[in-house]
Amino acid sequence: MTKLRAVKSMARICLVTHYFPPHVGGIEKVAFEQSKRLAKMGYRITVLTSKPHKEDAGSNVEGTKVLYYPTQGLVEKIGLPYPIPWLKAYPLFKTIVKKCDLVHAHGHPYPSSLLACKVAKQFKKPFIVTQHNTFIDYDSWLNLAESLNDWTIGATVLKKADKVITVSRATKEYVLRLGADKKKTSVIYNGVYEEFFHPMDKERCREKLSLPKNKAIILSIRRLVYKNGLNTLIEVASHLVREHHNLLFILVGTGPDRGFIENRIKELKLSNNVKLAGFAPDEQLPYYYNAADCFVIPSSSGEGLPMVLLEAMACGLPVISTISGGTAEIIKEGVNGFLAPPRDSEALAKAILKVISSRTASLAMGRENRRTIEKKFTWDNNMEQLKKIYKEYV
Repeated sequence: MTKLRAVKSMARICLVTHYFPPHVGGIEKVAFEQSKRLAKMGYRITVLTSKPHKEDAGSNVEGTKVLYYPTQGLVEKIGLPYPIPWLKAYPLFKTIVKKCDLVHAHGHPYPSSLLACKVAKQFKKPFIVTQHNTFIDYDSWLNLAESLNDWTIGATVLKKADKVITVSRATKEYVLRLGADKKKTSVIYNGVYEEFFHPMDKERCREKLSLPKNKAIILSIRRLVYKNGLNTLIEVASHLVREHHNLLFILVGTGPDRGFIENRIKELKLSNNVKLAGFAPDEQLPYYYNAADCFVIPSSSGEGLPMVLLEAMACGLPVISTISGGTAEIIKEGVNGFLAPPRDSEALAKAILKVISSRTASLAMGRENRRTIEKKFTWDNNMEQLKKIYKEYV
């Protein structure tokens, strides 16, 4: 029995993801956190991901081997995170998949996931896919493009997968509509590194970040793109600061819509109340969370289970979110935060006022969030469930 466990622990896993750190994003973070933990468990991990612009060769990250497949970046140039592999990526996929025991792709709609799926089937390797987000409503012609992609590449990946993992029940409903087999589909909630993201002294965190001590800080950590709804949060700020001059909205992150957001801040004369903090490295994020009075996810659509939501909860913050993806599965109205309809700046503003108007209630919500994370949303919990699935195939 001991020998069998040792053999299984050395299983070779090919992990395929369209992006991987240092590229910033939720999928990237989940893929990274899982891969390094799998490596520590004894699995031999090879990551196949799109080639960074300034990187030419593979590397080892936290015990995992990272190899880059070549892509063409035409779609990425218009701000869509959709790297398309060149044909010459196929030999690399073929070489790695042939040697592995299991293929695990992140994201159903990506060409890299489809390529990994087809090569896995070619060599009769088990194929697993994790789907992170729900449908992104771009409110434009992009919706048609996304739907076509879902019903071609995405549906093929989901139907041919031996196992489909989703990060929320909302995401599970999404993939089932696209043809995923219900019997082969399971929910595994994302985890958070609760020893890194934890409650800290607010005043010290504000000092470290050079933030004012006499302001109520509303924090959002988001990539600056349409689906993340930061335009709605700017409207919220415009409404609230008229009567509440001590509010400071801090937006951490970068993205293609930064120019648009900067212009809106200027147009609405919010420069004293809205701060674009730009990119913050991971080591700074716990300080931002702990410096804030509440955390807001204003997404218009497309969420699965945002990593930043779990990180904020781990730091003991009350959380406010629009109803998108799995957020409503985590936030209990008035217990650990509040929910608002997407693109409804008035409802979101009312929710923020409820949190910042009562320090006692706010602290109670924060404590509830920390307890929830420790009980249900740790990486240990996540990895135990993932390992059980792996053991069904290797």
